[in-house]
Amino acid sequence: MINSMTGFGRFEDQVNGRSITLEIKSVNHRYLEFSCRTTRGYSFLEEKLKSYITSKISRGKVDMFVSITEPENTPTEVQVNHNLAEGYLNALKELEEKYGILNNVTTVDVGRYPDVLTVHKAPENEDTVWADVKVAVDKALEDFMAMRKSEGERLKADILNRAQTIIDTVGEIEKRSPETVSEYQSRLKEKIEELLQSKEYDEQRVITEVAIFADKVAVDEETVRLRSHYDQLNIYLNEDKPVGRSIDFLIQEMNREANTIGSKVKDATIAQMVVKIKNEIEKIREQIQNIE
Repeated sequence: MINSMTGFGRFEDQVNGRSITLEIKSVNHRYLEFSCRTTRGYSFLEEKLKSYITSKISRGKVDMFVSITEPENTPTEVQVNHNLAEGYLNALKELEEKYGILNNVTTVDVGRYPDVLTVHKAPENEDTVWADVKVAVDKALEDFMAMRKSEGERLKADILNRAQTIIDTVGEIEKRSPETVSEYQSRLKEKIEELLQSKEYDEQRVITEVAIFADKVAVDEETVRLRSHYDQLNIYLNEDKPVGRSIDFLIQEMNREANTIGSKVKDATIAQMVVKIKNEIEKIREQIQNIE
């Protein structure tokens, strides 16, 4: 099963009275990179989330956002900073006496001054919070993984189609290659006859020359290896594990074989076939950059 590294999932609902909004998205990356932003006071979740996500995903740049609102019945306590309140009141009294300003401040006014009143909530049980957040993560991951799988199937189909084009072209090269040797033999005979202005020449020498040429331009080994790489590519594309890096290496090997064929042959027709193969290899290389 091929998975893309591109995915998105979202959860927004209440879990045990706790409002949770969670988003997870990823794009392609050489390795696994995870970053997380959580509501203030819940940073303890980040390591737990990282550990959990890395057990599900092997590659990609993954970003997660988690917003949590505590249950309404969470015990709270409002505390008064009496020293600060007294300081404000003394300052106001001083202003009243110095400038003759009416001091009509109320208790509500004092309560609005910064840090006079502070709200303290009872510490939440981290295990309980994590259990609720994990429910949200699992729900978001369902859509996230489904998207990666769907995109992966599309990539797989495209790669297989291009790989088939490559192997079909390899067959054309295998068919054309012996013809180039025969054509070379004919041209060689014509050239010798022209130089000697006669039909008499050392035919054995021509046969030897053709044999040397045939050995130099033989691409059997390269086409056999290309077929082997094609078979291995099909195996990788049906593996039930991350194979992006393995396919990347395999494509490099296929490109190397194509380059070797291109450097050996002097035939224009085969040269065009090699260009076709290299174009398809390059398109596959682009696609596999997004495979997990």
